[in-house]
Amino acid sequence: GVVGFAIERLAYRRLRRAPRLNVLITAIGVSLLLQNFGQLSFIFGASPQSMPQLMPNLELLSLSFGEGESAQRVVIGLVDVVIFSLATTLMLLMQYLVFHTKLGVAMRAVSFNTDTAALMGIPVDRVISFTFVLGSILAAAAGFLLVMKYTSMNQPAHATWVLLGLKAFVAAVIGGIGNVRGAVLGGFVIAFVEQFGAFYISSAYRDVYVFALLIVILLVKPSGLLGSPVREKV
Repeated sequence: GVVGFAIERLAYRRLRRAPRLNVLITAIGVSLLLQNFGQLSFIFGASPQSMPQLMPNLELLSLSFGEGESAQRVVIGLVDVVIFSLATTLMLLMQYLVFHTKLGVAMRAVSFNTDTAALMGIPVDRVISFTFVLGSILAAAAGFLLVMKYTSMNQPAHATWVLLGLKAFVAAVIGGIGNVRGAVLGGFVIAFVEQFGAFYISSAYRDVYVFALLIVILLVKPSGLLGSPVREKV
């Protein structure tokens, strides 16, 4: 959260009235800065590390699909249940914050029109700073949940992290930008397409399946699965 606040305060606040291309270039620059800064020895280092085991991964449920050599065994462990429960809790809290609190109303107003929100007495700079802090905290929570399941962590500038960030954005687009439940649904859809595509077609094209799905969604339903088209009144 502190990192997110510092990035907004030092990099993005100065670009509040700048063209969107400037903001995009800044986002790429900040991303590269974070990746390479994280490789310093006193931060995370440049070598892969492993996540310590925080809880015993007890096997709670085992399911088998198919017969013979092609049979697949799916195991649901304690870590899986904890990850799903925490992710669901964060989604519900986010949904409540955005749609049932005054701060959530302010966030939606600022995202729609900063000038009008300011005229209504909303502290635009504070709301945007809080949004950066909240987004950074949720990103940290996502990373923590990820390494609870997959304990091997690459160095900060590894392409794996960039790809995960892109897929998170794809999930939000597929579900519907601005829709909290849609983003979670988009994550499940991506996982479904990746896993079944790898099993029935080829595991070499996992990323192709995801971005092909993004193209299809943008062509068929640009607002996303749970998004609603924006109508402008003249």
